[in-house]
Amino acid sequence: MQSSPVRIDLISDAQTRPTPGMRQAMAEAAVGDEQRGEDPTTNRLCEMVADLLGKEAAVFLPSGVMCNQIAILVHCRPGDEILLDERSHISSSEGGGAAVLAGATVRPLRGHHGIYSADQFAEAIRPSKRNAPRTRLAVFEQAVNRGGGTIWPLPTIEAVAGIARQHDIALHMDGARIMNAAVASGVSAKSFARPCDSVWLDLSKGLGCPVGAVLAGSAEFIEQAWVWKHRLGGAMRQSGILAAAGIFALENHVARLARDHDNARLLARRLSAIRGIVLDTPEIQTNLVFFDVRGTGLGATGIAGKLLESGIRIGCEDAYRMRAVTHMDVETAQIEEAAAALAVLLG
Repeated sequence: MQSSPVRIDLISDAQTRPTPGMRQAMAEAAVGDEQRGEDPTTNRLCEMVADLLGKEAAVFLPSGVMCNQIAILVHCRPGDEILLDERSHISSSEGGGAAVLAGATVRPLRGHHGIYSADQFAEAIRPSKRNAPRTRLAVFEQAVNRGGGTIWPLPTIEAVAGIARQHDIALHMDGARIMNAAVASGVSAKSFARPCDSVWLDLSKGLGCPVGAVLAGSAEFIEQAWVWKHRLGGAMRQSGILAAAGIFALENHVARLARDHDNARLLARRLSAIRGIVLDTPEIQTNLVFFDVRGTGLGATGIAGKLLESGIRIGCEDAYRMRAVTHMDVETAQIEEAAAALAVLLG
């Protein structure tokens, strides 16, 4: 059977479409050559994000993956080692970019829902030896996608940071959903970012922009990041059209992330009532809901295919694990509809 057009898209918060107000801001944006520092709208966005994250400077980039990879390229040299959780995006979803581009190795730690402890971090730091890689960089992902949207607690970040400073290890925060974490926890993005040498936030997920992310750090770090931006083909010229969407999102779409979190919790409650479904995390902190369908007698791809026939799209992580992501283009009534459809399918 041919699938119906997607009406309820829970596969990712990157599926959001620009709102009318955002489109108007994009159309009216003042522009110039951003590579020459002449695009006033891009400059304003970078200043906003640097202030929001408490850093000296920032650079606008096409994607979060480019933010992560440029940060690695600045912090690391070939043969250096990166410590991160095994569920992190850098480890699982960036095509081995750290090895390909920076020549750095990745050492995953097995944390709890994507969050490793300060003790785990301390134990993983390699002693200085001629025949061992140098532990150079530690990474936090805020919030942790494949950890079920879990939020790194600030005390844990600060504890890891204290150990890192003693060993001259740089800290990078993959802040793809840092604003979700800030809204959900009540801890400011600046506080989460303060212990880190570099940090970025994504504009194209819960904030609803069509494209883009902003990487922040010290002025020296950003100067080096610009070199890699050029080398990797990241120059965007009259990028103010895109930057205007980011400014609009930061001014209008942050507080409403709480609604996405409420919808995720609603979905989790409905799913937990369906026989055979087990939630990955009992507490939903942000806008991601991971669940296991092994007990239903069906596989994830089969369930996803049946739902898609009725215009509902949910992601498959593996044979039995699924992911649903709430965002600004999904209303509460649609959450109820999606859960009801899944209950009928598995009933």
